[in-house]
Amino acid sequence: MPSYKAPLREYRFLLNDLLDLSQYAKLPGFADAPADLVDAILEEAAKLTEEVLQPLNQIGDREGCKLENGVVTTPTGFKEAYKLLVEGGWPALVADTQYGGQGLPNALGVIFNEMVSSANMAFGMYPGLSHGAYSALSQHGTDEQKKKYLPKLVTGEWTGTMNLTEPHCGTDLGLLRTKAVPVGDGSYKISGQKIFISAGEHDLAENILHLVLARIEGAPQGVKGISLFLVPKFLVNEDGSLGARNGVTCGALEEKMGIHGNATCVLNYDDAIGWLVGEEHKGLRAMFTMMNEARLGVGLQGLSQSEVAYQNALAYAQERLQGRSLTGPKAEDKPADPLIVHPDVRRMLLNIKSFNEGARALLVWTALHGDLSHRSDDEKTREFGDDMMALLTPVLKGYFTDRGFMNAVDAQQIFGGHGYIAEWGMEQFVRDARIAMIYEGANGVQALDLVGRKLAQNGGRAVFAFFKAVDDFIAENKNNEALKSFIEPLGRARADLETATMWFMENALTNADHAGAGSTPYMHLFGITGLAFMWAKMAKAATEKLAAAEGGDKVFYETKIKTGRYYMEHVVPETATHLARVRHGADTMMSLAAGEF
Repeated sequence: MPSYKAPLREYRFLLNDLLDLSQYAKLPGFADAPADLVDAILEEAAKLTEEVLQPLNQIGDREGCKLENGVVTTPTGFKEAYKLLVEGGWPALVADTQYGGQGLPNALGVIFNEMVSSANMAFGMYPGLSHGAYSALSQHGTDEQKKKYLPKLVTGEWTGTMNLTEPHCGTDLGLLRTKAVPVGDGSYKISGQKIFISAGEHDLAENILHLVLARIEGAPQGVKGISLFLVPKFLVNEDGSLGARNGVTCGALEEKMGIHGNATCVLNYDDAIGWLVGEEHKGLRAMFTMMNEARLGVGLQGLSQSEVAYQNALAYAQERLQGRSLTGPKAEDKPADPLIVHPDVRRMLLNIKSFNEGARALLVWTALHGDLSHRSDDEKTREFGDDMMALLTPVLKGYFTDRGFMNAVDAQQIFGGHGYIAEWGMEQFVRDARIAMIYEGANGVQALDLVGRKLAQNGGRAVFAFFKAVDDFIAENKNNEALKSFIEPLGRARADLETATMWFMENALTNADHAGAGSTPYMHLFGITGLAFMWAKMAKAATEKLAAAEGGDKVFYETKIKTGRYYMEHVVPETATHLARVRHGADTMMSLAAGEF
């Protein structure tokens, strides 16, 4: 049976040693998050995820969701677990206090979400999508909509979804056909079909709020004619009570490769009553609030499956006896040595471990700057936070999920034949991780977004701000001998990233295929460099703490530094390969005629 243990020591290191949240204690939200309270929250979150959610992960995978007579039921235990989630106030953790939330920093929220997703990715999608709906409504809804719907989303009594994809269109939303007809009283009748709707119908909550992209009759074709609508499963009366069932039904459950515990639905809208969210024909702007949050959540899923797969692979490698060490027996009292003595097993484990810790740092660092973009009273700090959130969202979604899936496969490989057998749980991690590369914009789309949009935004302000942050760190620590093995590789990675960036600026404008051909290598180059930056910062924090550390803390900091050195020596050199791919451009790639493939 697979297991999961929340990496609480890692979280404390990030929040206290690396980021030092105490320095923001005077800002809204941070003032309500002293270290002792944060620690208590982490402990309780660990109990919920380890003891309640993780044991349901394989059950959810085996049973899946069921659709009978239009009613979807979730796997055994999911409904009770969701009730505990709501009773514990977890959906309200980072929501605005104005609507009943706790208003805590999102840096803490992403840590909680990682725990939930590591323990049970399919379950975590229900509250995750609800928070996305909350964010979209809180930013773009009317005051009446916020008052009527947000408090129930915040408590978790109601859940939310996002409805984009249709049978004939996925990423190309300009092709969507779902229509909206004005009723005359401010509402619209929504008709059409949406597919791949995660958490689209279930028995966890009494109401579901669907955010639906549709085209108002007479609207322009293409993406400029799309509007966003709020369509509740049950209509809501003026007093907040539930009224009649709306005209939205689940026509089918998708038969999926993984995440069986989440209800992925075909939803049919038949003159369902909905209300406009935001402005007419500008629905994508409002929906992107939810989509961008979902993309960060999906990047987190890549990390989460990498983490839980690593934990189980590590335990197996430490216990499974297989062969002898190349340099002589290490367990002389046993018939064979444990797998962990073999260099190639260590290569896979260290690739995963160094990714997990670096990716977690970059995720929480980005979330912190997202917090500061809203809460800081300094204009430059807010601008930097906005820039990093925009720039890094496609990197976190695309690179993290690419690597997360690869890491789950490597973790499965460590089990040998047992990794292919369901009882060990590894093949589920592989199957569950695979979807994260596809949805919320396939990773090739994320790479195009990074190269085609994010680099050029505001004249390149965000990417140059990132370069400056790296340059400032290198300059501040260039004479620190203890950090030499981190600073030099970081400098090389940063130089490769800038070279690739400038190559696009010089060549992609004359031939857009150059941008398309190099976009995925560039996204990976950026991801590796981002993690290298985090590893250098973590090495500094660990080195500073090591001098006074004793016992377990000393071992922790020493291990942190060793893991970071592995990343710098064995992973960072990949930036040169990605740079070479970028600079070769699109000519050879596009030279074959369609019939020559």
